Amino acid sequence: MTRRDFLKTSAATLPAVVAVPHLQTRSSIPFDAAWYSRSRRFVDLPMARVAYVEAGHGPAALFVHGYPLNSYQWRGALERLHPHRRCIAPDLMSLGLTEPREGQTISPHTQAAMLAALLDHLRIDTVDLVANDSGGLTAQIFLSKYPHRVRSLLLTNCDVDKNSPPAGFLPLVDLARKGILVDRFFVPQLNDKNLARSDKGLGGLAFTYPDRLTDETIEIYLRPLTQSQVRRSQLDQFTLALAVNDLVAIRENLRQWKGPARMVWGLKDPLFGVQWAEWLDRTLPNSQGIRRVAGANLFFPEEMPELIAEEAAKLWSVDTRA
Repeated sequence: MTRRDFLKTSAATLPAVVAVPHLQTRSSIPFDAAWYSRSRRFVDLPMARVAYVEAGHGPAALFVHGYPLNSYQWRGALERLHPHRRCIAPDLMSLGLTEPREGQTISPHTQAAMLAALLDHLRIDTVDLVANDSGGLTAQIFLSKYPHRVRSLLLTNCDVDKNSPPAGFLPLVDLARKGILVDRFFVPQLNDKNLARSDKGLGGLAFTYPDRLTDETIEIYLRPLTQSQVRRSQLDQFTLALAVNDLVAIRENLRQWKGPARMVWGLKDPLFGVQWAEWLDRTLPNSQGIRRVAGANLFFPEEMPELIAEEAAKLWSVDTRA
């Protein structure tokens, strides 16, 4: 049996052979919108004034959100995992309340550099990396640039290799190219929250349970995108950058990284099919396999934080000394 076959077999029975830390199901203080608002911090970095939330102590875990969301996406996971990790969840540039510097280029590569600068500021050397959607693209680039800074990698539905960008994202790229993305796509959803929950809005397109998407959550995600023409232009820039495939070039970096990785993949997502999780499983040498989540759409990590916490705890328990 090869080492890789052994790891595959071990991954299939991981819950039985790994001592998983006990997870408290909920925090005594719920990580809701009020907690998120009062917990938000800011740090001035060369490329941006970065907004982030932090909870917990011990080894650090870095959570990278998707597009067009922000760090609020991870509140449920942070609530469950902060007893076990120092959890850091920043807003990426052009999203949430992070404010890029004037003239700052915004791309997955500069997002990765921003994450590294944030970790430097926080005096964090290594992290367990957790990511979703375009955040998974940024996470893979971060890994390729700073492989020594990543202890483990938990990826949910995201850009992978040739499927970047996915075909379903291209209509937003076209709107961004015309400079009308925010006004044409996001502002109508702010004005009509039921539109946001419909099959034409963010909820119906990317959430498993769009009817549960609250007005408050829609405001937290979309309102910052509309605050100024500068913010609109920054989002256009990042959207256009996401139209460029940066992942094929880092295949060999992924093949050479030896840390434990796990893919947790929603099967209802029309953008990122499970075959791309399978590609990652074949490519990452120390893959712990794939958990397939039936009926789950792209942003299920927000809707199913207990599942993310369970998988993260298992992955973080893998013995990497061998």
